[in-house]
Amino acid sequence: MWIESTPNGKYKFREQYMDPLTGKNKTVSVTLDKNTATTRRLALEELTKKINQKKGCLGNVDSLTLSDLVAKYEKYQRSTLKPSTYRRNHFACVTIQNILGSDVLVNRLTAQYIKEKFLDSGKAPSTLNELRIRFSALIRWGYQNDYIHDVSFLDKFKPFPDIPHRNKIQDKYLESDELRTLLSAMGSCWHWKYLTEFLALSGLRFGEAAALTSSDIDFEQSVIHVTKTYDHNNRITTSTKTQCSCRDVYIQPELEKLLRKISLYMKIQRMEHGYANDEDLLFCMTNGKHINHSAYEKYLRETSQKALGRRITPHTLRHTHASLLLENGVDIYTISRRLGHENSKVTREIYLHVTEKLQEKDNEQIRKIKII
Repeated sequence: MWIESTPNGKYKFREQYMDPLTGKNKTVSVTLDKNTATTRRLALEELTKKINQKKGCLGNVDSLTLSDLVAKYEKYQRSTLKPSTYRRNHFACVTIQNILGSDVLVNRLTAQYIKEKFLDSGKAPSTLNELRIRFSALIRWGYQNDYIHDVSFLDKFKPFPDIPHRNKIQDKYLESDELRTLLSAMGSCWHWKYLTEFLALSGLRFGEAAALTSSDIDFEQSVIHVTKTYDHNNRITTSTKTQCSCRDVYIQPELEKLLRKISLYMKIQRMEHGYANDEDLLFCMTNGKHINHSAYEKYLRETSQKALGRRITPHTLRHTHASLLLENGVDIYTISRRLGHENSKVTREIYLHVTEKLQEKDNEQIRKIKII
C-alpha cells in the first residue's frame, strides 16, 4: 500500500492487485482525512475489501462462509424472483443457517455433518426434506457460479424417511356432506361463507380468488379469467404462480348461481358500509381492501373444528374441489388444467387416494353381487 497527498489536504491510499481474468495489474484506492496508524489500518481493511469485491467469485472461495454464500444467492434471487418466492426462500435460508451455522465454510461441508445437524434440529422429516431441497438448490447455485469446488457430497444427502405424500393428504379434503355441514355452520356469516363456497366450486387458490375483479368474471363466455394472484405477505398483486396457472376456469351452472349472489351481496355491502372499491374486487373487506388471508384462515380453522371436529385450511377447499370432480367421473387431465397445475402428475400424486377409495366402492358393489 502507498499513500499520496491530494490537493485538498486529504490522503489517498492505494493498493495494487492482479486481475485474475486478465492477468494485468490494477489499482484500488480509498481517500481519508488523516494519515495516522489508525487510518492506515482502516485504509488497508477497506482496500482489501475492495480487491476481494473486484476479484469476485475468482477470489479465495476457500474462506467463503455459509452466510456469505446466502448473501450472494439472495442478491441474485432478489432481482430474478417474485417477492413471494424470494420471501419464502429467504426464511428457508435463515433456518438452514441456524441449523448448520452461518460461519461454516461451504467448501468444507460434508454429507455426514449436514445430516447430523439436520437431525439434531428436531424438526419433522417433512420439514427437513423441504429444507434439504432449498439447501441443495443453494449449493448447486454456488457451484454453478464458481463459489464451490465440488458438490458430489449432495449425492449422499438423501431425503429423510417420511410418510408418503398421498397418505398425508387423505384427511385434507372434505366429502360433499362434510362441505354442506361446514357451510351450514357458517350461518349468516355471508362474507366468509360465500368465499368458502366459491373456493370449493372453482378450485382456485386463495391468492387467485383474492385478486379477482368483476371484469375477470365473464358470464357471456362462462369463464373466470385467472391472470393474477394477490401476495398477502407483500401486499401486492402479481402474476400467477406458474405459466400454467394463467387460465380460464369454466363457470358451471352451480358456480354461476353463486357468482351472481356474490356480485349482488358485494354491491349491497358497499352501499351499507360506504366504502370505495377502486379495484372493483370480486371479494374485499368492509374497507374495500383485499380479503385478509390470516383472518379467513383463522375463521375457517375455528369453524371447521367446531363443525367437523378437525381443522382445515383454505387449500383444503382446493383439494376438495378436485376430489369431488374425480369422484364424479371428471378425468385427471381436465382437473389438472382446471387447477392450473404444471402437469397431471402433480394431480395424480395428490388425489391417488380418491382413486383408491373409488376402487374400494367398486369392489364393495361387486362383492354383493351373486352371478350364479
